[in-house]
Amino acid sequence: MEYYKDYLHSIFIIKIVFVLLAAVHLYLNLWHKVNPDLDKKVVFWKERVEFVFIFLMACLMIYLFFPPFNRGIPVSGETKLLLYLFGIVLLITAKWSVFFKESRVFVTVQDVVGVNE
Repeated sequence: MEYYKDYLHSIFIIKIVFVLLAAVHLYLNLWHKVNPDLDKKVVFWKERVEFVFIFLMACLMIYLFFPPFNRGIPVSGETKLLLYLFGIVLLITAKWSVFFKESRVFVTVQDVVGVNE
């Protein structure tokens, strides 16, 4: 069980690093456009950290919900918070533009409203 808590703590640390990098990126884009090279490096590392977070969360979900084993690990506390944050990250980072551009319903609504004119 100690490995499980260590794994959760490492995911939290990675999430904190991601939030810090996202904040630096936002700061550089909104208020401090002096160094575009620094912003490129921040975005590069932010994307890598996000990938590591998603990978570790996917591994956690596989571990928790693998059908043949009943691990007896309750989904509460830190695990519940991490799964909640994982859902938020997936919603924020989804390619929404693809969905809105290709969906027939949204194309029809855009035609009715007159957005595509």
